[in-house]
Amino acid sequence: MPATLNVIFGPCAAGKTTYAHALARREGAVPFVLDEWGARLFGPDLQGPIEFAWMLERLGRCNQLIWSTAEAVLAAGSSVVLDTGGMRRADRDRIRQMADAMGLSPQWHFVDAPQEVRRARVAERNTAKGETFVMEVTPEMFEMLEAVYEPPAPAELEGAVLSLGDDGGAAAPAAAQPEAVD
Repeated sequence: MPATLNVIFGPCAAGKTTYAHALARREGAVPFVLDEWGARLFGPDLQGPIEFAWMLERLGRCNQLIWSTAEAVLAAGSSVVLDTGGMRRADRDRIRQMADAMGLSPQWHFVDAPQEVRRARVAERNTAKGETFVMEVTPEMFEMLEAVYEPPAPAELEGAVLSLGDDGGAAAPAAAQPEAVD
């Protein structure tokens, strides 16, 4: 079976990382989670509140490192799960272009939940600091990320696996994965 490039995308606190790890375990794939890499590589350097420009520059470098490592894993024949946000259409287009250059056809996974559910998840995660906690997302950061997020156009969802949670539960791929949207 050929290696698969699974790409997870959706808004802040939709459950992307939970979904990505569950998918990676189920498929025997290597997960690449931008928030986790960023926290490990740059978290210790953080002095005070996160500045947007500081964060963007470092996450850009992180994305480059993740992509080059994911390329090597795919070339070695193992599947990967990319959870790099994909919050803007330009981000998703860039992933498409890089995949095309490698001759890959990504399997897209759109993870979403209503805004009030996502806002509550962030507040709970900030308080509990449990398994999926990487860094505190302040209400201001959440609102900024909401303003940056661009929902997918209908064409972007063609062939994508959808995980749309409205009950506040964590999104995760089911054993019998939902059908792709055609």
